[in-house]
Amino acid sequence: MMRTARVAAFFCAFFSVSLLLAPSAFAQADRQGCKDYPGISRMPNFYLDQCTAKQFDAAKFPVGPKDKEVDQQQEGRYFYLAYYQKQNAPASSMLQIIRNLQNAARSAGGQVMADQQGGNWYDTTLKLNKAGKETWIQVEARDDNYALTIIEKQAMAQDVTMDARAMGGALGESGKVALYGIYFDTAKSVVKPESDPTLAEIAKLLKQNPALKVFIVGHTDMVGDAASNVRLSQARAQAVIAALTGRYGVAAARLKPFGAGPYAPVASNKSEEGRAKNRRVELVDSAIQ
Repeated sequence: MMRTARVAAFFCAFFSVSLLLAPSAFAQADRQGCKDYPGISRMPNFYLDQCTAKQFDAAKFPVGPKDKEVDQQQEGRYFYLAYYQKQNAPASSMLQIIRNLQNAARSAGGQVMADQQGGNWYDTTLKLNKAGKETWIQVEARDDNYALTIIEKQAMAQDVTMDARAMGGALGESGKVALYGIYFDTAKSVVKPESDPTLAEIAKLLKQNPALKVFIVGHTDMVGDAASNVRLSQARAQAVIAALTGRYGVAAARLKPFGAGPYAPVASNKSEEGRAKNRRVELVDSAIQ
């Protein structure tokens, strides 16, 4: 009797935990707080069981012809969505799921970047470009479920700002300091509002060191022609000076703009990570001038 009672208690506890771990699997309804990615409808008779969203992360996407795929890492806003087929619903094959999403991507002007199939799995990589936003999607289809891994490609917003003290230390040690907290839209020279914390620290540095004069040097990646990038980097350097003089009261005589364009890279321009490092503003001590 005692053994029977222990067995009964075990199964009772097991099923209680199972219910807690996967409530939507029993309810056949979307998990609370989860919703479809905008613009991508789900397969009929599927419910959304898992979802994750992050402001910035990376994911690897297979790209290339069958049996010759290579993984390409993309970075930006991250989404993960997992769908399961409802019980007693008409079955959807893996091929049906994959072809539906591939056709939807093509109809939106997208591309199929990879198409891979195994014994009990079928994956595809899709690439969309709408309104200037590049979006990568990996679809992983299985017997009764499929998952979407999505990256809205973008550079990371720099949340940690180098302060005036650190800037001064770098200038004293090497005569220059690279800043990644000054933001512009692609091919634009208007300083974005999220640049304010870094601009404030530059102004603080100059206020604390009244004799300091600096070049504001703009740098770009190698995307586009070199001459256009030089002009863009010069315009960005001038925009930074305008912000420092107009909003922070820095004397214009202490600042000189220079556009280096793509001619002083600090990383390879062959990857997005390298290009992001090359897009920067530098302060260069001009005391010797």
